[in-house]
Amino acid sequence: MFETLSAPAPDKIFRLTGQFAADPRPDKVDLLVGIYKTAEGRTPVMGAVKQAEARILETQETKSYVSFEGDRAFIGAMRDLILGDAVPSARVAGVGAVGGTSALRQVLELVRTLRPATRVWVSDPSWPIHAAMVDHLGLARGTYRYLDRAANALDRAGMLADLSGVAPGDVIVLHGCCHNPTGADLDLGDWAEVAALCNRTGAIPLVDMAYQGFGDGLEEDAAGVRLLAQRVPTVFVAASCSKNFGLYRDRAGVALIVTSEGAVAAAQGQLTTMNRNNFSFPPDHGARVVQTILTDAGLRGMWEEELTVMRESMAENRRALAEALRVAAGSDRFGFLAAHRGMFSLIGASTEEVDILREKHGVYLVGDGRMNVAGLRASVIPKVARALAEVLA
Repeated sequence: MFETLSAPAPDKIFRLTGQFAADPRPDKVDLLVGIYKTAEGRTPVMGAVKQAEARILETQETKSYVSFEGDRAFIGAMRDLILGDAVPSARVAGVGAVGGTSALRQVLELVRTLRPATRVWVSDPSWPIHAAMVDHLGLARGTYRYLDRAANALDRAGMLADLSGVAPGDVIVLHGCCHNPTGADLDLGDWAEVAALCNRTGAIPLVDMAYQGFGDGLEEDAAGVRLLAQRVPTVFVAASCSKNFGLYRDRAGVALIVTSEGAVAAAQGQLTTMNRNNFSFPPDHGARVVQTILTDAGLRGMWEEELTVMRESMAENRRALAEALRVAAGSDRFGFLAAHRGMFSLIGASTEEVDILREKHGVYLVGDGRMNVAGLRASVIPKVARALAEVLA
């Protein structure tokens, strides 16, 4: 079976991670993989997670299966975290998933099953998994502009112009807060424009969320998806707990569908069948940790305090790097870094410039010029600023 096949190319980011590990330079800087790091360069288990796990260890009496849809208390807690009181719970179907990527896959496979001629619209730029998954499922794919590369800001006019051509039933993949790799987010006015466009055209939004709480706060970061849920008849949400709960390897996520109350039972049945056909039961440990935190006032307060520290740390890294670059470059060319939100920003570097940053300066970025600002520390910001100013001059 495999004798005539060639091995697929290794993942570019993890290939670079291997290069970083093998690099002997003591002052090398890792701004690659999208994981949160402390000022000491660690990715710790959150204190609220540790306490929730200890509680589960003491009280859990079985490892038996939960259900094909996953733990209902977890799904309900995530629904409330994301959607709040924007819509009645009776309008929301949901299942647990194997992280956010699996939630995205469940939704897109459901779309293919029900409407195989659907076109899925993906932003440029986006995460590679979006286009790869759409293509793998054999769905038609469209592209819409997202970033004004000259200004390193949202290209509102281009986005709306490209999406004006969507057809009824098309799916538009949208990035929740801090999710687009550029670091540029939609503001509430932009979400309202997208909602109006979906209502005019009959398109269905699919919001990919993983960073709620990393932008401006838990409630503020959910405002856009809540607006969509209030104004658009059908909304898909794929959400991950990897980032804001630090449960990267535990793979906890949910797929939600906001629809009419009369259609919820059918939507729930379809999602549950998708779980059954793909992996039967979603993993429970990470989901149980999240449910324990979100439904206990003390643990939730502790988690929110930790999340605030993470958010403020990334915002401070942005401000410090933007200021260091203003000094090193003698201009405000990189001021957009302070305006962006979350872990990521595109710095406008070419592939060749990224190679120079890595080879000459030991500053590791992804090939498209994306940096993880959570990988910065006060001690390395001057070095990174000098390198960027020199190479991107």
